[in-house]
Amino acid sequence: MPRIVDHDERRRQIAEALLAVAARDGHESVSSRAVATELGVATGSLWHYFDGFDEVMRAAAAEVTRRTEARIAEATADRRGLDRLHALMREVLPVDERTRTEAHVVVGFWGRLAALAPTPDAGSPTLATWQDTTRLALREAIEDGELRTDTPTEAIVTLLRSITYGQQIVEVTEPQTPAAHLAVLEVALAPWRA
Repeated sequence: MPRIVDHDERRRQIAEALLAVAARDGHESVSSRAVATELGVATGSLWHYFDGFDEVMRAAAAEVTRRTEARIAEATADRRGLDRLHALMREVLPVDERTRTEAHVVVGFWGRLAALAPTPDAGSPTLATWQDTTRLALREAIEDGELRTDTPTEAIVTLLRSITYGQQIVEVTEPQTPAAHLAVLEVALAPWRA
């Protein structure tokens, strides 16, 4: 009887293998052969689940985003306002080993975007899907008197997205301390503190 394979789960395993290779050996070491070796399979078996290595790269970047979303949901569940926002930012800024590794993978992915076959959603695997949680935290902070009532919520959401992307690049090019990454958040919020 043929073995039933969960294709989505197998695709996720392949993406996770790519992330493991990138974390251990650096982004430049990532290849289809390295991913297959990590999984203990023949390179050709990857192509039962993906049409090419660009697709594997997109899946790995999407896996980082999925993991981040799950961590954000857990970290912010019982928090409110600026406490919620700080918990969220600790999951997206490169402040620990996991988020630093993810920064290297995601920044490496961005570097490949120009070389990937163009698609309408080329950048979608790394979109900041946590923006709604950021908006909620800012609204709560205004309601609770932590931020001024004239705080430009949408502009701050955009700024925080830029900060997180920028700090990931900074971490890859000039590693910083966690405090230095978090200080940028504080500077962005300072003018709007109540």
